[in-house]
Amino acid sequence: MAAIKTAIVSVSDKTGVAEFAQGLADRGVKILSTGGTARLLREAGVPVTDVSSHTDFPEMLDGRVKTLHPKIHGGILGLRDKAEHVAKMAEHGIVPIDLVAVNLYPFENTVSQTGCTLAEAVEQIDIGGPCMIRAAAKNHRFVTVLTNPDDYSRVLGEMDRRNGAVGLDLNFELAVKAFARTSEYDAAISGWLKGRGSE
Repeated sequence: MAAIKTAIVSVSDKTGVAEFAQGLADRGVKILSTGGTARLLREAGVPVTDVSSHTDFPEMLDGRVKTLHPKIHGGILGLRDKAEHVAKMAEHGIVPIDLVAVNLYPFENTVSQTGCTLAEAVEQIDIGGPCMIRAAAKNHRFVTVLTNPDDYSRVLGEMDRRNGAVGLDLNFELAVKAFARTSEYDAAISGWLKGRGSE
C-alpha cells in the first residue's frame, strides 16, 4: 500500500475531526473539504483546500452539489495498478484520493424530533456522502474510508507504523463498516418514509 497523500474530510458529526485532520496534515497529507467542515478546520489552523477549488466547479443548488464531480469520484475509484486508469486520470487532471473521512447528514436525529415534517426530513437525506463512502469502500485496496470518529486514532497509528500507508486488512475492515453504515442509513430513510403521505 502506498502512503496516503490526499484525503477528503467532510463530516456532519465533527467529533475529533480537527485533531484528526491536523494529524493527517502533520503526516504530509493534503486535505480537501467542504462547507462547515472546511470552516472548522481553518479556524483550528489546519491547512485545507476547498473541494470547489480542487474541482474548479462551484458548490451549487444550496449545497446539494458539492462532491458529485469526476475529479472527486475518479480520484476515489481509479485503480492505481491499472495502466488505463492511471493514464486516463492523468489525462483529465484527476488526482488520486487516498482517504475518505465522511459521515452523513443527521437524518435519524432529525426525524426523531417531534413534529418533523417531510420537507425537513428530505433535506437531511445525504446524496454525496453515501456516494463517496461507497466508492471508497469499493476501492478499499487503495482507499481508506472512515465513517466513525472512533477509528481516527487507529488510522493515524497505522500510518505511523506503515510509513504513511494503511494496510489492506484495516482498509477492508473499514470498508465493511462503511457498507454497514450506508445500509443502515438507507434503511432508516425508507423505514421513516414508508406509509407516509407526500404532504
